[in-house]
Amino acid sequence: MSNEATPSVETAAAGSGSIASLIDHTLLKPEAGEADVLKVCAEAAEYHFKSVCVNPIWVKTVKKALKGTGVLTCSVVGFPLGATPTDVKTFEARGAVLDGADEVDMVINIAAARAGDKGALIEDISAVAEAVHASGAILKVIIETALLDDARKVLACEAAVEAGADFVKTSTGFNGGGATAEDIALMRRAVGPDLGVKASGGVRSLEDAQAMIAAGATRIGASSGIAIVKGEQGSSSY
Repeated sequence: MSNEATPSVETAAAGSGSIASLIDHTLLKPEAGEADVLKVCAEAAEYHFKSVCVNPIWVKTVKKALKGTGVLTCSVVGFPLGATPTDVKTFEARGAVLDGADEVDMVINIAAARAGDKGALIEDISAVAEAVHASGAILKVIIETALLDDARKVLACEAAVEAGADFVKTSTGFNGGGATAEDIALMRRAVGPDLGVKASGGVRSLEDAQAMIAAGATRIGASSGIAIVKGEQGSSSY
């Protein structure tokens, strides 16, 4: 389980340099090619982002490109719908960590969450967590906040904790909505002080990122990472 505690107000008020180390620099567009992926890797190395997050086909490429930079390799599982069987998500997770992923972001069974089926959520998440942790990687669980009411958001967060996840994460950025400070605060209360909380989806500026961190986020997922650290306004939706 993650030991990333809630940042202090002082951290939230800090400049872009400290926030860069909390950003997962993200490229999940299905049409992205190798040149696009390598560009993101170079940016992550230059700005000292926490990780580069890509679709599974690019994990080997990213791992090689980031060697020696200190930037982690992150990939996604069951993305972006979460509507694949648990054994498929588990197979995908094993493949990602075998290819070099240090972190895996999985999408939950959203239908189970909406139905209030906590047992199904725990079963889904725990199987993936076991596969990810076996290789020393960490697991972030995307609950897709835009599709859940507050009670179901809390249910999904509780399931992630019980299943042994390291983080909960707001959104894919592909199913409407995105991160809000209110959802981050709700998720932080649900998981307690020790689990990581990742704000992802529509975080486009330094002000956005600081608001999420002040609310309890310990990681920011964004394709606007450079705009964030430069104090500018990004335009991407995820």
